[in-house]
Amino acid sequence: MRILIAAAGSCGDVAPYTGLGTELRRAGNEVALATTETFAPLVRDAGLEFRSLPADPRGRDGVTGKREPMRTAAAFITELGQGFADTLADGTDLLLLSTTTAPLGWHLAEATGTPSAGVYLQPTAPTGDFPPVVTGSRSLGRPANRMAGRFALRMADRVYEQAAAKLRHRLQSPPVSASAMRRRQERANWPVLHGFSTALVPRPSDWRPGLEVVGNWWPHHGASERLPTDLEDFLRAGPRPVFIGFGSMAAGDGERLSDIAVRALRRAGLRGILQAGSAGLATDGDDVLTIGDVPHALLFPRLAAVVHHAGAGTSAAAVRAGVPAVPVPVTADQPFWAGRLAALGAATDPIPFRTLTAERLADSLAQVVKRHAYTRAATRGARHMAVEDGAGQALKAIQQLVRFNY
Repeated sequence: MRILIAAAGSCGDVAPYTGLGTELRRAGNEVALATTETFAPLVRDAGLEFRSLPADPRGRDGVTGKREPMRTAAAFITELGQGFADTLADGTDLLLLSTTTAPLGWHLAEATGTPSAGVYLQPTAPTGDFPPVVTGSRSLGRPANRMAGRFALRMADRVYEQAAAKLRHRLQSPPVSASAMRRRQERANWPVLHGFSTALVPRPSDWRPGLEVVGNWWPHHGASERLPTDLEDFLRAGPRPVFIGFGSMAAGDGERLSDIAVRALRRAGLRGILQAGSAGLATDGDDVLTIGDVPHALLFPRLAAVVHHAGAGTSAAAVRAGVPAVPVPVTADQPFWAGRLAALGAATDPIPFRTLTAERLADSLAQVVKRHAYTRAATRGARHMAVEDGAGQALKAIQQLVRFNY
């Protein structure tokens, strides 16, 4: 088949699809990944065809206010919708849509008659098991959790309303609201595969048919890829260090975060590795090294602990490595994943980004490194993830969908 995966957002919203894509390609399919230009090298390095989506997520990730994310998300989605139809120009037998692209892709699939399925990195369907992931709140009780989940979907529909209308106009399709299209997909039991581990989120029993959890899709990296020499030297020069990084979060906050990180590490008596990321973390010293982007799969198993922003991918990577974490969630679904890590026992209680201090971070680091219960819980989670084979399960599910439904 000619399969097109469409994804957009930050690196964590795109990178897992390189792993899913390579698995689908190994099975003999032609696989393209449509995403924003920023990630073209990531896609091509995985041996997948790159197709460009017309939006740029850079500069949108550091926003932490209450109302601003809605405005920036709507602007990003509207921009994304323009030209989305061009991604199918070269022919596609199956369209796989991420959480971000699905509410646009549904209209495209309908207009072109292209079969489609969801490939989500977050649980978005309402359930009594937990409140919506974007709220980061504690359980409200089963009925209220479901009600809040439905409300969250209605809010998401508002973000997509203008973009969906413009896309349908371009496709010469009759007007249909974003919420009506969503309800249509739900009534049809539109299939969605969720690329996260049941170690962190077991499949809710009250989910409708067609919603499955298959396990993580890990970002692709070449079999010959190695860590940089200076990083290897640092790892071998002393006790296992702590990794501190915020991914694409906290842009422009590097000086303050670097100071907090170094003071916390030294207060706790630990060596550290700072990942520059969008924040621009940086420092000098024999006990602390600054690095750029490296594969989590190669680095994390060699660490004492990981301090991170609790994005879905980084949270899973720490558990996969059997390494405990100190989550410092910034926004969006990060408080949800931080809470899941803590509930698993593989992380300390989250430190909300706005309340982060050197003293709080040092105390949590001392706790997570010295108490072996955290490492034991992370190790149990790693064993669970090791047998899931998310990409392989997704391949089987997609083959069955095509065989029986299309």
